[in-house]
Amino acid sequence: MRRIWICGWSGMAACLLVATVAWASKWNAADYPLRVHIFQFNAHSHYYRPGGGPYSSLETVDGEGRANLYENGVPKGFDFGYQCGARIMVSPGFETYMARWKKPSRELQILLPTLGGKPGEMNECDLAVTLKEDTAYYKHNGLLDEEPAGKFKDWMIRHQYDPEHGLNQPVNPPAEPAQNGAPAQPAPPAAPPSGSQ
Repeated sequence: MRRIWICGWSGMAACLLVATVAWASKWNAADYPLRVHIFQFNAHSHYYRPGGGPYSSLETVDGEGRANLYENGVPKGFDFGYQCGARIMVSPGFETYMARWKKPSRELQILLPTLGGKPGEMNECDLAVTLKEDTAYYKHNGLLDEEPAGKFKDWMIRHQYDPEHGLNQPVNPPAEPAQNGAPAQPAPPAAPPSGSQ
């Protein structure tokens, strides 16, 4: 009888452990209301070699970068440092990463899709941020530049771009000229001509 009781409790503990791990790996989009557009970063990968053998696996990646945060409809440029268990990537086009404040105005947590993983599987990555004062980043002719956040917000309104609310592709964005024979790419926000609405 005692064996049955021990086996039963052991089985229940194992089920609770598996359920806790499965529950912890799930994420809820409502918990990540902010959006982050990563423009550039550098990375240094650190590998782990179990037992000193010839095979290694990625342990951590660290580096620095520049990005925009979209919070309450307002774009904010920021510089960041990071150390993650997965690689980050530059945001393609106008796409953004889901994010939330871990420490307000100091540390953001973003969700990174797991490369080669199951659909919807994500990794968390913490970014130590330094917010820019009333400035947002944008790219023009392949170069990263800054402009007042108000001008960027005006561009967002004109082109119906609001990644916090699912409007991830701007409507009728201006196109950058083709370079080196490549097709023209949509241009990120540019400052409007002075005096225009």
